[in-house]
Amino acid sequence: MIRPGNSSLSVTRQCRLLSISRSSYYHMGVGESAWNLALMAEIDHQFLETPFYGVRQMAWHLRALGHRVNVKRVRRLMRLMGLMPIYQQPRTSVPAKGHKIYPYLLRGMTIDKPNQVWCADITYIPLAKGFLYLVAIMDWSSRKVLAWRLSNTMDVQFCVDALDEALERHGRPAIFNTDQGSQFTSHAWTQRLRDAGIRISMDGRGRFLDNIFIERLWRSLKYECVYLHAFSGGRDARNGIGKWIDFYNNRRPHTAHGGSTPTSVYQDRLPVSGPGLRSDRQPAVLAA
Repeated sequence: MIRPGNSSLSVTRQCRLLSISRSSYYHMGVGESAWNLALMAEIDHQFLETPFYGVRQMAWHLRALGHRVNVKRVRRLMRLMGLMPIYQQPRTSVPAKGHKIYPYLLRGMTIDKPNQVWCADITYIPLAKGFLYLVAIMDWSSRKVLAWRLSNTMDVQFCVDALDEALERHGRPAIFNTDQGSQFTSHAWTQRLRDAGIRISMDGRGRFLDNIFIERLWRSLKYECVYLHAFSGGRDARNGIGKWIDFYNNRRPHTAHGGSTPTSVYQDRLPVSGPGLRSDRQPAVLAA
């Protein structure tokens, strides 16, 4: 897929065209066994239905299906997948060392304009013989997906690459909201937002409801695309997810908008001048 000897395209450019991070290309993963991959696929499917399941409940669920698993294995796999159960009250926990946690700024706020608030999240994408991580950046008001990247590592760079693309194509938001994941509390991510003059907002620990719209995106993506196609590898996943996101943005009627698409709502509400102009901000063509 990546040709390091290509004289006309650098490795960095090839990775950008394929919507994968450069670190993903150089990473040499050991990989998980077929059994662990099957367990991860089942965990991912069940977590969409019961996002409040912790490690023990998920282990009980897997045992009820006939899988002989212990809590230690389930904990490791859920951590690998980046899954964190939802609790009614935020849990107290120690953030990544040296990472600053920012307050939640959206409580009581009316969000009805494009580029008023953006949000981002990472989800697990199962493959036939492995898995990838997907990051997406969404405009809160219109639900439009502004940029996305796939990676086989949880390194922050693929998140920053998606952020850079969104800023380049759509201007900048007033506020950017994420969870407290280590990628979004990292210096590379928060400094990029501060340099752009964007206020930073973070959910309470374990409170996926604070970022509910992008969680709903993951549910739709997985049920309408990922689970139906059983991607064989990274290229297959990139093409399939790219087509679905294009469909979601431009052709899929959205209930919250009375049947209008996220792109039409985003463009209709944009100001005629200033960041994110209607006339010169068109959806980028996905690389083939």
